[in-house]
Amino acid sequence: MTERLKDLPQGTETILIVDDHETIWDFLVEALQMLGYSVLLAENGEDAVSIYRENPGAIDLVLLDMIMPKLGGHQAFYQLRAIDPDVKVLLSSGFVSEEEVNDLLQQGACGFLPKPHRLPQVAKAIRNALDGK
Repeated sequence: MTERLKDLPQGTETILIVDDHETIWDFLVEALQMLGYSVLLAENGEDAVSIYRENPGAIDLVLLDMIMPKLGGHQAFYQLRAIDPDVKVLLSSGFVSEEEVNDLLQQGACGFLPKPHRLPQVAKAIRNALDGK
């Protein structure tokens, strides 16, 4: 592990990445695994809801893209909350209105990560969400 990675917040929790872009999966999966996390992957909101439902108590954080095919982040957020009112969701997007983000933050989302992702910001936001900061 490089010195730079050693300086970033790490963990052993399980994170569900929900995004429809392969380049983003590749980056996040590799980076988060190097930081010690277990990573699950969903290509859209429908898959995310199914995976979350099928793994009760096993997923510590959902990193949820806001704009996806089949079921977008907004609807997926509410379905995840219906399964588990205490689900920790960190929102992510490059193209979303501040109004949409603020609505979900007020409904209990843990935070928002703008794209493009930068590893130090991702690592810090994930650790803060997991630690309830």
